[in-house]
Amino acid sequence: FFFAMRLTAELIERVPQFTNPLKDRELDLRGHKIAQIENLGITEDAFDTIDFSDNEITKLENFPLFLRLKSLIAHNNRLCRIAHGLGKVLPNVETLSAHNNHFKELEELEPLGDFPNLLRLSLCDNLVTKKLNYRLFVIATCPKLKHLDFRKVKPRERKQAEEMFGSRKKKEEDKAKTFVPGEVAPAPLAETTMLTEEEQQKIMEQIEAATSYEEIQELEKRLLAGTGGA
Repeated sequence: FFFAMRLTAELIERVPQFTNPLKDRELDLRGHKIAQIENLGITEDAFDTIDFSDNEITKLENFPLFLRLKSLIAHNNRLCRIAHGLGKVLPNVETLSAHNNHFKELEELEPLGDFPNLLRLSLCDNLVTKKLNYRLFVIATCPKLKHLDFRKVKPRERKQAEEMFGSRKKKEEDKAKTFVPGEVAPAPLAETTMLTEEEQQKIMEQIEAATSYEEIQELEKRLLAGTGGA
């Protein structure tokens, strides 16, 4: 048994916030026995790095739309799941490090493919790394990945991964073309007008000035749709 602590707004406000050696703004949430990610909207997307290490978190989830966040660290937790679509609200995350967690099966890593700019991934000391073809599976799932578990992804590995598992893009295209008898075909998606940088900034300012959770959610939906992340 362990005593779990909630990730409250008060906790977020009093933990260390600093500029790290890489000149990135970092939020240090290490070692608070946090069991669930929540209330991160209060940070107003002000950090490049968030460190959740040494907690009791079981699932990466409940992030608001963060366009600034580049690095996510979660060593020594109980992670065994990643929310589907998480990468769509964290579109600029380039580094994800989660050593010594509870990932066991390759299928648990499939949501990593939703991170469009993931370049560096480290899952050392997770049982899943012992699975047959783990490395090729992750490389096939994450098309932009350059380093996996501190080893550079080689062109030969990329080719082998696509031969064995197929590219993620091809899988999505094949899935979209698949028709199941008796199933109603999905309606075509309405075209979305992409927002300019100025329009994105204006919505971010509206989010910061919002006075209710519902208003923030609606603004985040508009921003996500207008940046191609819907």
